[in-house]
Amino acid sequence: MSDPLSTATPQIHRPWWRGATIYQVYPRSFADSNGDGVGDLPGITGKLDYIASLHVDAVWLSPFFTSPMKDFGYDVADYCGVDPIFGNLSDFDALVARAHDLGLKILIDQVYSHTSDLHAWFAESRSNTENAKADWYVWADAKIDGSPPNNWQSVFGGPAWTWDARRGQYYMHNFLSSQPQMNVHNPEVQEALLAVAKFWMDRGVDGFRVDAINFAMHDPEMKDNPPAPAGNGVRTRPFDFQLKINNQSHPDIPGFIGRIRSLLDQYPDRFTVAEVGGPDPDGEMKAFTAGENHFNSAYGFNFLYAEKLTPALVREALEAWPDEEGIGWPSWAFSNHDAPRWISRWAPPEAQKPYAAMVMMLFASLRGNVILWQGEELGLTQVDIPFEKLQDPEAIANWPLTLSRDGTRTPMPWVADAPQCGFSSAEPWLPFGADHKALAVDLSESDPQSMLNFTRELIAFRNANDAMRVGNLRIMEAQSNLLVLERKSETQHLICAFNMGGDALDWQPAQPDRWRTVNSVNGGDAWSLPAYGALIAERIA
Repeated sequence: MSDPLSTATPQIHRPWWRGATIYQVYPRSFADSNGDGVGDLPGITGKLDYIASLHVDAVWLSPFFTSPMKDFGYDVADYCGVDPIFGNLSDFDALVARAHDLGLKILIDQVYSHTSDLHAWFAESRSNTENAKADWYVWADAKIDGSPPNNWQSVFGGPAWTWDARRGQYYMHNFLSSQPQMNVHNPEVQEALLAVAKFWMDRGVDGFRVDAINFAMHDPEMKDNPPAPAGNGVRTRPFDFQLKINNQSHPDIPGFIGRIRSLLDQYPDRFTVAEVGGPDPDGEMKAFTAGENHFNSAYGFNFLYAEKLTPALVREALEAWPDEEGIGWPSWAFSNHDAPRWISRWAPPEAQKPYAAMVMMLFASLRGNVILWQGEELGLTQVDIPFEKLQDPEAIANWPLTLSRDGTRTPMPWVADAPQCGFSSAEPWLPFGADHKALAVDLSESDPQSMLNFTRELIAFRNANDAMRVGNLRIMEAQSNLLVLERKSETQHLICAFNMGGDALDWQPAQPDRWRTVNSVNGGDAWSLPAYGALIAERIA
């Protein structure tokens, strides 16, 4: 790979988040400072220098809020508190201060569709039908035969309704029964959630990743969901048998997003990115990011569960986000805390390292923000967690057909020869992968050819070249195993060519002598692309 700064272009003023690389940290699994086997906020603070060395712009912290941990923090019992397992608010303040000293922005999760059943709001709401928060959650009477109000199903299996004898009604939950659904149609609920956002903004947070926002509002008429047509995939949950059009995705959601944006616009340089899942999220992603009065960005699941990475898949994902007026700015993730690591899904075992290098160069070449999942820079693989060690409630409930989320959440290996690979002095809450010791940070740091050092160079290259970071994008070729992208800004014109297969390919643009290769991997050069070869060329005439 060439010198990452060799083609540096003048930096044009833009929001810090546009074209940013964001590093996702899962606090339970990043670094344990107190020896209890679970990562914590001081542990993250102690590793911020490492994160800064990756040349990323921001750190996204998965939930660290007060929680019974039935869904590991996505069941919030106090939106403005830090769970003791992770530390306290002073620890969080210290983390933010150190990150800002290093030039890193801090993003945190916001979960606006549901709380824990231990949240004080829910305790009051369930107490009777007349209390001040009676309408803060989604309650409904039983049918005449005592069955649930409609046929809605939970993501984690079984009906999306649980009977509560205190109120003599059912409450709704799109996820676990311990995650009651808030009634975000209620203006008082919206005000309470906006107050939460303001609390964290006032503590110096630079933005939010908003969890499952398309689940935030339901159809108040409680109409049944229609059945889903039979597909080719295995149905592991009743949830898979329905088209989810009434329990989520209500057209009033963008209005609430507009209120969030109005609040954040009172603070300079803040950023919001929404998670939008589902089989066809494109319309919602566009609605949630349209214009200048909604979220700044959104990411879907184009790549997160794809069994194979192909030029056709990349074309479909990228062309859904054209550089046009009124269309939001995309973000991309190949893996995360929910989705299995891409290196295990996509890389051929006989060519894992060269394939991974090609994919990382492709990742850095996409128009939009890059969300790098912790350990992705090391080449960490998915871990097969045995049933007796599973922590993931969804995997336990649907064993063995639902892929465990635990396999991507395993601890970071820091020091190969240290106890517990330097993550903790105690046995971690999840086991390490058998091959993770060899990929530990200390060994990777000392290997010039490691995935870690390669990733660093790629991010620096992306940051230094305006066309890579913010330029528009055109698909020049996307067939068989060949993918060619054109990236163009006001100051630079690049071509990024990728051979995504194991057989050599040749490709060249018109007037090939007007281009020079400025970056390459696996021998890609002069328009010759060996197996998993890739190159980036700059227009010189």
